[in-house]
Amino acid sequence: MQSAAAEKGQVSKTAAEIYDEFFVPSLFGQWAGPLCEAAGVEPGQAVLDVACGTGATTREAATRVQPGGRVTGLDCNSGMLAVASARAPDIRWVEDRAEELPFPDDSFDAVLCQFALMFFEDRARALSEMRRVLRPGGRLALSVWDEAANSPGYDAMIALIETMFGKEAADALRAPFVLGERARLSKVLEAGGLAGAEVATKQGTARFASIREWVRMDVRGWTLAEFIDDDGFEALVKEAERTLRAYEGADGAVAFPAPAHIVTWS
Repeated sequence: MQSAAAEKGQVSKTAAEIYDEFFVPSLFGQWAGPLCEAAGVEPGQAVLDVACGTGATTREAATRVQPGGRVTGLDCNSGMLAVASARAPDIRWVEDRAEELPFPDDSFDAVLCQFALMFFEDRARALSEMRRVLRPGGRLALSVWDEAANSPGYDAMIALIETMFGKEAADALRAPFVLGERARLSKVLEAGGLAGAEVATKQGTARFASIREWVRMDVRGWTLAEFIDDDGFEALVKEAERTLRAYEGADGAVAFPAPAHIVTWS
């Protein structure tokens, strides 16, 4: 069972720091530029990054809107925002929910949302709110992971965790991939008023320094911490090093395909 903090969407500062130090370069950072390009972010614009996390995409957008632009990063996790603010104190950071954006109608030229739609309590309302604050002629761009089956390393890791720790733990790692199926994603977009949105699948790569680091990030920097204690962590590392060697290179580093869908709407 998840802790009260996890149920409320809170992430501890330690987990947020792990996320920023490891997950951003391993998974998320590579998508910041493509998402900004999909949204047409350019100098002079007002841009909102919804569920900004530690601000990888927000910081990228901030470089693109100069001169004369402004960027706001919004997230419900105080731990994530603490790291984001420390990294970029000049950016405006707002703690609030995607379902209740604290901005007037028609406030932004572009709205971004990277790898967060699957975690919102009310996805349709969050999308509706993003549309509300987008100016006429503006552009919304968001990303979600493709199906886990198309990210072979994670597909194998999910299966291993289910074998060792049960379905509930495995489902925590399946959560990021729940909108990977195109038909399901389309239904969510339509419910949020984004009928006719363009969906393009782009190839990415997950990279980790080693299998141990891969496991450490998933267990210590993600919700698996609620299911796997220290002894379980060591057992998982040992079994992953035995069964997931196919994803290691000669230097012990891990790399495998991690595709994502980029959705654009205007």
